[in-house]
Amino acid sequence: MRKLYVLVLSVFLLALTTPASYAADNGSWSVYPVSTQIAARPYFYLSADPGQTLRDKVTVANKTGAPLTFRLYAADAYNTARDGGFAVRTVKERQLGVGAWAHPARSRVTVPAHGSVTVPFTLRVPEKAEPGDHPGALVALDERLESGDAATSSVAVQRAVGARIYLRVGGPTVPALAVEKVRISHHQPLVPGLGESGATVSYTLHNTGNVTLNPKVRLRAEGLFGRTLLSRGLTKVPSELLPGQRVRLTEPWHGAPQLDWGHVTLTASAPGTRESASTSFVALPWLMAVLAGAGIAAVVVIRARRGGTRPRPLGARRSGTRPWWLRVRRGRARPSVPVRASRPVRTTPSRRRSSPSARP
Repeated sequence: MRKLYVLVLSVFLLALTTPASYAADNGSWSVYPVSTQIAARPYFYLSADPGQTLRDKVTVANKTGAPLTFRLYAADAYNTARDGGFAVRTVKERQLGVGAWAHPARSRVTVPAHGSVTVPFTLRVPEKAEPGDHPGALVALDERLESGDAATSSVAVQRAVGARIYLRVGGPTVPALAVEKVRISHHQPLVPGLGESGATVSYTLHNTGNVTLNPKVRLRAEGLFGRTLLSRGLTKVPSELLPGQRVRLTEPWHGAPQLDWGHVTLTASAPGTRESASTSFVALPWLMAVLAGAGIAAVVVIRARRGGTRPRPLGARRSGTRPWWLRVRRGRARPSVPVRASRPVRTTPSRRRSSPSARP
């Protein structure tokens, strides 16, 4: 049986009590930036101009009672499709940003039991690097495969922990946000009034700028005559929307109207940007929709029977009728009505001049 390999990556932040507690941690090992003389750093906050080279250090700590060996690599960050969480590329994926620019001094490191190892790394920003934010991480990957019962389990797990890197390349920054593909789906009871109704609003949040955003989204629904049905801020929004990333999100609407006509509007905002998008909706219970469809069908059948003929498709013509161009042509070729000849008009005879014209 082929096994499905899953990489479990931890890039979260724990309580801030000691320098080590700034680390991304999975309970067995942690990864964190080396503390400076001023204070401990929760993440790598770096800034550089195109063509500049930065140098820093990362620490890998082993919390178990046995030595552990890790693959150490840099990776690009992205937002997960499920909830927009912060995640990084695997070691086998193509890296385009920080993952391609940062290089640890050692690609593999063995950390003793209850010990730690500090590794320098170099980050070279290309000359043609685009300005703005380039998030990523330095990842310590345990390449061992963990699984349950080898005979029954089809999933093997690789665990990794990454220390986040927030790199900003010098140049103009453009915060920009877009709301795309707003949809609404209703969940109506079969019989009006019997059961609860609801709806699900789905939309795509897209960071079209070059800086990381902390978006806020507000949902507003209006019914007939502009009545406000719903107005609230949404909580299931990613805290960090990385540059160029799209996240598909959904929001439940409990108690949505069973019979109404209106539209919903989603407004996303962040410092320096604000964007809205809307979609219309028609709330109609299934039973009423079926009855309305049956009534329309009945009206069509009755009108067809009263007319004595079956309804013809649009553009069809009756048999035996001539095409319009032939009727027009024949109409032009008809002989004209004979007209009675008019009487000849008598001309007045000319008279001779009495004397020749005088010459000069």
